[in-house]
Amino acid sequence: MSEEKCCVVTCDLPLDQTYWDNQYQANATGWDLGQVSPPIKKYIDTIENKEAKILIPGCGNTYEAEYLLQKGFTKVTVIDIAPTLVENLKQKFANNKSITVILGDFFEHQGDYDYIIEQTFFCALPPTMRQKYVWKMHQLLSDYGKLIGLLFNREFEVSPPFGGTLKEYEQLFYKAFTFNSISLAGNSIPSRANSELFFEFQKSELNQVTLYHFEGITCTGCRNTVSAKFLEIEGVLTVSMNANFSELIIVSKTEIELTQLQELVSYDEKYKILKAPND
Repeated sequence: MSEEKCCVVTCDLPLDQTYWDNQYQANATGWDLGQVSPPIKKYIDTIENKEAKILIPGCGNTYEAEYLLQKGFTKVTVIDIAPTLVENLKQKFANNKSITVILGDFFEHQGDYDYIIEQTFFCALPPTMRQKYVWKMHQLLSDYGKLIGLLFNREFEVSPPFGGTLKEYEQLFYKAFTFNSISLAGNSIPSRANSELFFEFQKSELNQVTLYHFEGITCTGCRNTVSAKFLEIEGVLTVSMNANFSELIIVSKTEIELTQLQELVSYDEKYKILKAPND
C-alpha cells in the first residue's frame, strides 16, 4: 500500500503545520482518494437532518464535505492546519454559505457538533496524541453527538499514516463513547480492502472526560502503578495514559478533584499532574 505514504523527504520531521503544508505544496498526498470514501458516503446517505452541525477535522481536499453539500446539508465545517490547502478550499467554496472553512489547530478549535467525521485524521497524528484526540472529540460533540468514520486496522512500515488495531481502539474510546458499531468495512476502495474499520461512536454525555498533563514517569511499570491508583478512586471508570507518559485521560462519573490525584502520586516527588485547559 505504498500509495498511503505521505512523506516528501523524511518522516523524521515534526508533524507540524510546516510539514503538512509541504505535502500540499509538493502535491505529495498519497492518502488522497480523489473521491468520498464509500463507507462514509453510505453513512451520510442515512443522515436525515440536513441542518445537523457537522465537522470534518484534518479535512484535506474534503470530498466528504462536497458530498454533504450536494446532499443539501447546510452547516458543514472543515478545519485543517495546512495554509496552502485551506486557501484553495476557501476559494473553492467562496460562494457557498453552507460551509465554513477554517485554518487552524483542531485541538484549539471550539464548537458544538452533532457529527464529526473521521477520515485519515486520526492516523496522521502521532500515537502520543491519541488520548488528547479522544478528549477533544468528546468536548466538541453535543449531547448524543456522534463520531463516525474510518480507522486503519493495520500497521505501516513508514509513518505517517500510523496504524492501529480494533483492541486498541476499544480500549482508547471505552466509556468516553458508546460503541454503536465498529467492524471491518465491507465497501472500502480496493487498495484499502480489509484494512479499514468503520465505526459509529456516540458521546457518553453522562461521563466526564478530563485530560491531564503528567511529569516524572519513565517506564510502563510506573505508568501502570499510577493508573491503578487512579482507578481505585470512586467514580473513575477508565484511565488511559499515552505512550510517552506525558498525558492521560480519566473518564469518570464526576470530575475528580486535582488535589486528590496529586495526593495519590505524592509518594514520588518527581510526579506532577496538571489539568489541561479546556481551550
